Amino acid sequence: MSDSVKTRVLIVDDHRIVREGLRSLLENEENIDVVGDACNGRECLAMAKETLPDIVIMDIAMPDMNGVEATKRLSRIVKNAKVLALSMTTDRRLVQEILRAGARGFLIKDSACVELIRAIEIIQGGNPYLSPAIQGIVVGDIVNGPGSGSDASAMTLLSAREREVLQLVAEGITVKCIAERLGLSPKTIETHRSNIMEKVGVHSIPQLTKYAIQEGLTALEL
Repeated sequence: MSDSVKTRVLIVDDHRIVREGLRSLLENEENIDVVGDACNGRECLAMAKETLPDIVIMDIAMPDMNGVEATKRLSRIVKNAKVLALSMTTDRRLVQEILRAGARGFLIKDSACVELIRAIEIIQGGNPYLSPAIQGIVVGDIVNGPGSGSDASAMTLLSAREREVLQLVAEGITVKCIAERLGLSPKTIETHRSNIMEKVGVHSIPQLTKYAIQEGLTALEL
């Protein structure tokens, strides 16, 4: 990285201790400027618009708006921002989804600190970076193909708005509150919910919640 121009980094994770730990680590690097941190994807997008980061360190499983959805939307807000996914998961589907959403790198949270710094440098330099544990998944997709139609996920079955509604429903937010948050009518939210259930083949809110968790759309645990 250049000695004169610092890389502007935005940290996004729903755990405060993780955000504070990453900030403490990165602020010790003379070529990195931590411009802010956010606790979910929605807050990330608002902060990115304000701070114009070069690199966004993005957790995947977060409440309100997950990292995959935020990554998909980020390029429309800050065109040149690059996403480095940082997650505990090595779940094949979630890795595929965050990379398809536009992430330039993927790092496992138990990676060494020096690997995080290296990943930021490589991505800022215009090249992708993948943890060794992730490389096999990507290579497998190249060799064997990304999968068949039977691997259809929420990202392919549902619209962006439907995914947004699904996550909020799964997190127990009421129809009225979802409508207020998204600036829609309660009737529209109910229609979205019905359409989602039909598309994914479930018939109850508990089943819908379980589906959202399996798809990595919410940070809730069973």
